[in-house]
Amino acid sequence: MDEEALILVAAAVLAYGLLSRRLQGGLLTLPLLFVAFGWAVGDGGLGLAALHPEHGVIHLVAEATLILVLFTDASRIDLGRLVADHTLPMRMLLFGLPLTVAAGTAAALLIFPHFSLAEAALLAAVLAPTDAALGQAVVSSKAVPVRIRQSLNVESGLNDGLALPLVLVCALWVGGAAAEQAAGVSSSADLAWFALAQVTLGPAVGGLVGWAGALLIDAATARGWMTAGFQGLASLAIAVLAFALAEQVGGNGFIAAFAAGLAFGHAVKVRGNFIYELMESEGQFLTLLTFLVFGAAMLPEGLAGLSWDMLLYALLSLTVLRMLPVALSLVGSGVSFATIGFLGWFGPRGLASILFALLIVERYDLVRAKELLAITIVTVGLSVLLHGVTAAPLARAYGRLMQGRLDADRGPGPEHRPVSEMRVRHRYGNGEHRG
Repeated sequence: MDEEALILVAAAVLAYGLLSRRLQGGLLTLPLLFVAFGWAVGDGGLGLAALHPEHGVIHLVAEATLILVLFTDASRIDLGRLVADHTLPMRMLLFGLPLTVAAGTAAALLIFPHFSLAEAALLAAVLAPTDAALGQAVVSSKAVPVRIRQSLNVESGLNDGLALPLVLVCALWVGGAAAEQAAGVSSSADLAWFALAQVTLGPAVGGLVGWAGALLIDAATARGWMTAGFQGLASLAIAVLAFALAEQVGGNGFIAAFAAGLAFGHAVKVRGNFIYELMESEGQFLTLLTFLVFGAAMLPEGLAGLSWDMLLYALLSLTVLRMLPVALSLVGSGVSFATIGFLGWFGPRGLASILFALLIVERYDLVRAKELLAITIVTVGLSVLLHGVTAAPLARAYGRLMQGRLDADRGPGPEHRPVSEMRVRHRYGNGEHRG
């Protein structure tokens, strides 16, 4: 990244920060603005910023962002409360997510007949995670029942980490001989053992590091040894330590970061804001940079190779391939058709899909890497636009509908069942929507 690009990035963050309160709750979401700004100054517009997806710095930033996002997403989920009263996201994660991958794989095989089963599954897995914060108004609007907005919040907090093992296994499967060489093995059987080690040692190491880190932070805080300012930095160190140790013993570091976050969030007793403040500052900046790079370098590349079949798959991915599995997963839950449609539509594809795509392109030698990346780019670009502009109006409309039904029935329905609230990943600069 050259000095001109760095100046533009810093200027964009400063400009948005100065106007952030004025832009709260509007149609111009932070991801949409930064993608548009990146497009304007990058290869798609004026060509002022020399940002390219293959640049080493970009991949370093992407990996750092993915580690932080996986850890903080998982750590803000209380597993005890999740099992006790968050049945809707549990249904969408345990049933909806696998069905989404299966449907996405089948659609890819039909639309792209030259894809192998492994390539189709890889594409579906990369596009399976959701990013609820792209529709910030939905997860923060007081008009939307708590149970519904928390369902989207919790789902997006866990589905990236749950989809990641499948992404990695499919990437190794697609890579074939190149993957064997990269992994340092000599046969398909050895590669299978390598993949097994990646998805088993990673969680084991990550879980142990996260649990031990939580105990250490609790003990140091209880004795007054630790300042509040270092609680967040210590949490970041736990995420990095889990990543590095897992990679050292043959596990996958990204899966380890997610497992560390789950263990840390479950075990830690110090329930301060340090982990959330970390994501609101360092994580926020890395996320902004990712969206800006996406608009400046990735989006022009994706649109340059755009074809009707890519556009068709992207549209299906955001609609039928998401909404039908969600509907099936919610059968018997008692929620209304309006709620099923609302939960089905607000499954935006965002940060995780971008980072997964960059990760597999960097680490694995895939024959159709550019095509897989282009489809992912088109899908995420459409999602940033469509979910960004529909979030606020649909949140208000759905909130009025639910309130009307509540008033008419003179009693709460399944949508209004009380649930515990868990923190949103971060607010993408939009604060709380005044819905």
